[in-house]
Amino acid sequence: MTAKEYNESVDLYADGLYRFAMRLMSNAVIAEDLVQESFTRLWEKHDNVKAGSARSYLFTTLYNAAVDIMRTTRQQVGVEEAHARVYEQRSDFDIQEHINKGLALLPEAQRTAILLRDYEGYSYAEIGEIANLSEAQVKVYIHRARQFLRNYLGELDNLL
Repeated sequence: MTAKEYNESVDLYADGLYRFAMRLMSNAVIAEDLVQESFTRLWEKHDNVKAGSARSYLFTTLYNAAVDIMRTTRQQVGVEEAHARVYEQRSDFDIQEHINKGLALLPEAQRTAILLRDYEGYSYAEIGEIANLSEAQVKVYIHRARQFLRNYLGELDNLL
């Protein structure tokens, strides 16, 4: 990969990486750090990475770095506690906010799969490559995540 191709990769993929990192981490500072780290690692390996593989390399690197952070700073919130917070805020109903809360309740693998598929437009095979999963696992995780979100948002609908 040349410097020009690297700069084109920054222009093409920085926004998508940031959106993905924000959805994974829900923290702008950490998301920015993850994007920066991904591009730093790409530059360090630019001799070994082809320009056509840059997108996959960047998302895989970001995902792996995010998983490392989540493992070291895991703070699980119980589902009941999360539901209680949602019910307290029902007067200020914002669908995107509730979708984000539902996404936060998903297991890590399901959240990653649905974010890459529905928000970033990756194919099942590409998601499998990024998240180290088989294509069948990716399909199952996406199905389960969509089913959970459908039920989660349905419960909110009944309360309003």
